[in-house]
Amino acid sequence: MKNLLKWGIAGLLMILLLSPFILIIAGNQLLHNRDIPERDSLIPVEEPKTIMAFFPHPDDEITVAGTLISLIEKGHKVHLVCLTKGEAGSSKENFSKQELGEIRSKEMKNAAAALGVKELHLLDYPDSGLADLGLDSIKGIARFWIEKIQPEILLSYDSRVGLYGHPDHRLSGLAVQEVFLDNKGQSDFSPSQLFQVTLSPKQIAFALKVSEGFQRNYPKDPEKGLPLPDFSIDTHENFKQVLSAMQAHESQQKVLKDLMPYHDQIPVWIYSRVFGREYFHEVN
Repeated sequence: MKNLLKWGIAGLLMILLLSPFILIIAGNQLLHNRDIPERDSLIPVEEPKTIMAFFPHPDDEITVAGTLISLIEKGHKVHLVCLTKGEAGSSKENFSKQELGEIRSKEMKNAAAALGVKELHLLDYPDSGLADLGLDSIKGIARFWIEKIQPEILLSYDSRVGLYGHPDHRLSGLAVQEVFLDNKGQSDFSPSQLFQVTLSPKQIAFALKVSEGFQRNYPKDPEKGLPLPDFSIDTHENFKQVLSAMQAHESQQKVLKDLMPYHDQIPVWIYSRVFGREYFHEVN
């Protein structure tokens, strides 16, 4: 009887010790398609390059935060262009648009500092009003900043969905894509590569079950959905820094929980090994 009790306790302890690793394996099986190639970095480690990330709102950079940290650590220079102050975002407080824009501008600066981004270009175009400016105007803005920064690499949202259907996301991604494809290879155009943030098919299926934003806005027709990833990057080693940047956007924590559900309920060392992977589509 004593031996049975010993074995029972030993078995229980073994299950408790192994359960986090079982959770990690199950989480990766749920969220990640193993046929998508993995990379160590967005670009090969060569001489330092200049990267321009072009997004419409404060907190959009969180979608590529681990990749930005990795690029900066490898000596590349990252410029983050944010088109709006995010004044049309949601908040639990009853702020005016002007007040929320000021709050989110400060949050964006804090998040950039947490990521190590020293070159933040925070602009003041209308949040949720980029469509009123028109595609040509957004292309003009993108071209202006490309000429000013002279990046070799561009990062943006995709041009089909805008990750989960926000019109500003899709329009900014489309503008960068059209500028890139119209000018690639010309002597006066510095970028040679454009990478768009996207999701794995399993991540999309999961998001459609747990995320209100995806359920509301993601296209019903799979043919109109996100572009398939060309590769993924493991960012789990930088995940604490990613969470610090995410927490800097204090007014948007409810929205960001849609992006990274359960991050405040699961230990970071477990969570990062499941959610610490970013997917990209290269535009050619």
